[in-house]
Amino acid sequence: MTQKAPQPEKTRYSDDELQFFKELILKKIEEAQHNLDLLNAAVAGNENDVSDTAPTFKTLEEGSNVLSKEENSRLAARQQKFIKDLNAALFRIENKTYGICRVTGKLIPKERLMIVPHATMTVEAKMAEKKGKR
Repeated sequence: MTQKAPQPEKTRYSDDELQFFKELILKKIEEAQHNLDLLNAAVAGNENDVSDTAPTFKTLEEGSNVLSKEENSRLAARQQKFIKDLNAALFRIENKTYGICRVTGKLIPKERLMIVPHATMTVEAKMAEKKGKR
């Protein structure tokens, strides 16, 4: 009986796998850009005009609008960061370094990349990083 040599551990995703992730990320960018456009429109506009209501209600409404605009601004900033991270992932795909943990050098599991396509670390590396920050 001859023993088979163990398969070497995969060090990067194949071109076909990278193409799959590229398409996934492009779709995510399109959705995120649409959401960002909606948030920016909500921040810029005042669709709830209160010009015909009593002054008391107008004051309350203006306070609510300020809070809503602040929250929309925070969400828009978060969406912009998400788009930036997705674009960085596209760059890693072009360099064929996508899906490689920046801490361990091991491949990030496909399941994780399907959920968090801009991930740069395995779950284990991320948990270790969080423990170190405490």
